Amino acid sequence: MTIAGECLDLQAAVTAVRERFAGQRMSIVAASFGAVSTALSLSWLDDLYRLVLWNPVLDLRRTFLVPELAWGEQNFGAVGQKGLADNGFLLVDGEFQLGRVLFTEFAHYQPLDDFRAADVPTLIVHRDHDTVVSYDVAAQAARSRSHTTLHTIAGSDPRIRLPAREDEAISTTVDWLLEQTMS
Repeated sequence: MTIAGECLDLQAAVTAVRERFAGQRMSIVAASFGAVSTALSLSWLDDLYRLVLWNPVLDLRRTFLVPELAWGEQNFGAVGQKGLADNGFLLVDGEFQLGRVLFTEFAHYQPLDDFRAADVPTLIVHRDHDTVVSYDVAAQAARSRSHTTLHTIAGSDPRIRLPAREDEAISTTVDWLLEQTMS
């Protein structure tokens, strides 16, 4: 897996949607790491109608290179770095191998800059007690650009499955998209 590959996958999906639904307005809902390829692609997604980001990774440095949260430190800190040097990969959550190319891309790409440069109306839905992806980065990103709404899901950690919190994210997204369609 690479960020460049994720961008190519998104491009293929967008092309398929554009062909199948020609003339229709297109919105994208991207979650967590999916926000990286989406933000990096906003410059060519000039016909994007609306964007929704759930717990978006917008700052690769603060998430992976110099992690600020416990999950990032656990997976990408000194032990992870040793694994990368010794084996050519990090082991994320004890099971997923992340290779050198992807880790190198973390220093190259700046999805937050691309997100800030775009003007597509956006809803960011984020947990305020997220231990994986920084709520502060998302909140600052929402405040830094116009046409951006932040919806905070209070008191939830992504490692704890709470159907009510998931339902809140879904209903907030649907309501916002419908409201945008009416305006």
